[in-house]
Amino acid sequence: MILRVFREVFPLAQPFTISRGSRTEAVVVRVEIESDGAIGQGECVPYPRYGETVAGVMDQITGLPASFTRQELQNLLAPGAARNAVDCAMWDLEAKLKGRPVWQLAGLSEPGSEVTAYTLSLDTPENMEAAARKNSHRPLLKTKLGGTGDVARIEAVRRGAPGAKIIVDANEGWSIETYGELAPVLVRLGVEMVEQPLPAGEDEALTDIERVLPVCADESCHDRSSLAKLVGKYDMINIKLDKTGGLTEALALKEEAERAGYHIMVGCMVGSSLAMAPAVLVAQGCAVTDLDGPLLLAHDRPDGLKYDQVGVHPATKSLWG
Repeated sequence: MILRVFREVFPLAQPFTISRGSRTEAVVVRVEIESDGAIGQGECVPYPRYGETVAGVMDQITGLPASFTRQELQNLLAPGAARNAVDCAMWDLEAKLKGRPVWQLAGLSEPGSEVTAYTLSLDTPENMEAAARKNSHRPLLKTKLGGTGDVARIEAVRRGAPGAKIIVDANEGWSIETYGELAPVLVRLGVEMVEQPLPAGEDEALTDIERVLPVCADESCHDRSSLAKLVGKYDMINIKLDKTGGLTEALALKEEAERAGYHIMVGCMVGSSLAMAPAVLVAQGCAVTDLDGPLLLAHDRPDGLKYDQVGVHPATKSLWG
């Protein structure tokens, strides 16, 4: 088994801003695993919020032993970006060696297209209204928020896209008082859900309030071990492969979370279609799909995912799986 690791940069179509800061490019790590004449690929996006760096993730991957199975990988690396890229590359490699798509190997139903959210970057109300109007043809808009001025932002987005469904993401930028003030107003404006309003580790207060606006755990939910800490706080969880450490754990988390009664959102970091392709399998039948990473790039990979009026389509075998 030959393992190769690459640092790759994708310029963004426009600056992307959340409550923690802005960026103009997506820096990803791509993994190739070669065996018996076939090459499997995977991609991850190291995330500083979780203490990850590109160099650190690449070191984790190059430090793996010369040979291991996908199940052994689950113990060799902790949940996170490094394991995600390797896990997804191993699924892709197995699909190529066996001549069967990943969805069959994983025991899933054949995937179809899923309506995906399109993310509006945190900005002034005027700029967010313009962005909403430009994307008003999209059925689902996800709006980044940050606390002060958020009502004006959502009012602007609603003016720009009166027919779209809206979800919002606070990226840990609210307090419990902010939630209490904003939630009823956002519900009246047609907002259907908020992601991670409170900082992870400071979300106990969510158990003591009426959640009039449903709350989705993002930074508070990584893998199955997170679920016990979410009880009574959240109505939904956001599964991201860069948090779970790959498709293997993402599928297991989805199954366990559904049994526990959570609605499921499948999200992404800002990456290319290679990172989204495995997540499309997880997103099948979920309440919310948010796999718009390639739509935020200035250019995607060759043979990237197809996006159209019915959503994001499963990958072709020339890309992954």
